[in-house]
Amino acid sequence: MAERSTAAVDVADNSGEQPLTAKADQSTADGVAKNPEQDTDSDEAGGSGGTERPGKKASPPELHSGHKLARRYRLEECVTRLDGFSSWRAVDEKLRRAVGVHILPADHARARSVLAAARSSALLGDPRFVQVLDAVEENDLVYVVHEWLPDATELTTLLTTGPLEPHDAYQLVSQVASAMAAAHREGLAHLRLNPNAVLRASTGQWRIRGLAVNAALRGISSDTPQRTDTEGIGALLYAALTQRWPYESDAYGLSGLPKGVGLIAPDQVRAGVHRGLSELAMRALANDGATASRHEAPCTTPEELVKAIGEMPRIRPPEPAFTAPPEYQRTTYQQGTYGRPAPHPGVPQPIVTPPPPLQSRTGKALKWAVSALLIAALGLGSWQLADALMGRGDKSDDTNRTQTTDDGGKGTAKSKLTPIKIQDSREFVAEGDAQHGDVRNTYDGNASTYWRTKSFNAGPPIAPLKPGVGIMYDLGSAKKLSTATLDMRYGGDHTTVELYAADSLTPPSLDSMTRIGEATTTSNTATVKVTKPVTTRYVLVWLTAVPKSGYDSTLYADAGYKQAIGEVKFTG
Repeated sequence: MAERSTAAVDVADNSGEQPLTAKADQSTADGVAKNPEQDTDSDEAGGSGGTERPGKKASPPELHSGHKLARRYRLEECVTRLDGFSSWRAVDEKLRRAVGVHILPADHARARSVLAAARSSALLGDPRFVQVLDAVEENDLVYVVHEWLPDATELTTLLTTGPLEPHDAYQLVSQVASAMAAAHREGLAHLRLNPNAVLRASTGQWRIRGLAVNAALRGISSDTPQRTDTEGIGALLYAALTQRWPYESDAYGLSGLPKGVGLIAPDQVRAGVHRGLSELAMRALANDGATASRHEAPCTTPEELVKAIGEMPRIRPPEPAFTAPPEYQRTTYQQGTYGRPAPHPGVPQPIVTPPPPLQSRTGKALKWAVSALLIAALGLGSWQLADALMGRGDKSDDTNRTQTTDDGGKGTAKSKLTPIKIQDSREFVAEGDAQHGDVRNTYDGNASTYWRTKSFNAGPPIAPLKPGVGIMYDLGSAKKLSTATLDMRYGGDHTTVELYAADSLTPPSLDSMTRIGEATTTSNTATVKVTKPVTTRYVLVWLTAVPKSGYDSTLYADAGYKQAIGEVKFTG
């Protein structure tokens, strides 16, 4: 049984080239069709620390709409033509879906680097990046096929209406920094993060396009890739907060800073900017190698930036605005004039006196009947209320008697469970690779953010591929633990959750911990009760079986046996 990759890639020989740590092109060809002229911005405008390697110029292949690659990918529209390569919106006729395609001649100076970069990016398999689906060399052409995201919106487009709300900017920098930290751990870099390179999906998730591939297309590299990507993330946050580009040149539809004044903090550029996010942007930006005296030490890697974000107080989304309903207006029908001609102005209308109500013999009988019913209802209600009060008093006496033991002692009432706040967390990997997502999503108070497992080909038991997958939680101090409640995304047959008590947040193995509870469920919630009293600081939530479900377009999860955890709560 094997874990399923999220990208189907031709893994033929890549001529011995290593996975590319490269600077990515800000081409608009990675999922949303835009003006091809947007690809002509300079490195200076982008604030890039990368350098473009000179290479032999090759003529772009003469292609046209309707041309098919591999008798499968039909080219629809050319969205970029630049420096010997072209980028297209195309249709995968086999799977009937839109895709994007980069094409360049096989004898292009950077053709081999593009293939190596595409294959390295595809093997990452992280859904936070636009996925590479195929990388092929045939018929004197090299082409790379990637996802096309018709429902995603570039940050460039979002900023045309104004800066982002603080919560949206916080989500942007948090998700992008976390994704780039994961990429750098695998030896991959972007090196051209800009408002054209990040997109917000309809689900609110931010996705990054052009990892490694666009850098190879433009022949861009850097001696300090982590520093360059961190500065790029800082520039994105700066633009999101101020609607300005943090360099002197205008770029991406944004005005640059005034010439000769240097880098200004975002909260000095625009009033009302969140102070913590402003300082975070300044720590990420290069600022000529220094930061202002009021800021802490600069962040030089995405990992350091992730740590700095984690130390910030979480920024909550704004409360939804309440719109008062319109004032009630009486219609002419309610006023009793429906179908009647409007009175002439100045003409007094006669006042019709209504007849006295219920003055007939039938009316009088009806009044007496209603009165009798009311009296009977009041009597019955009074009798029931008195009976209930007397019964409650008898029950209270019985309860007091049962709580008194034969030897004169008093019984103890059942203690009330109290919630335990989670202070820290870390994914526990017993064997193989880590799973997908930020573990902090499981206790951020937002049930729509998830940490998820990979999709497995067989199940529900995860073994023998892995003994299980799960997350270690730090409760801050030793606490008496009673229950753990999990809110999950997928129901079905079946999910098994185990609880373990540990001595640290990074235990050496599963055998070094003590199992304290287990539960199996077919719903999307699970409550695990501790089988015996235990006091611990570190708890492992461990999944050993997961249900089967189809493709999840929200979390970009393949069909198979999988599970995603939205919220975890402990009580003691």
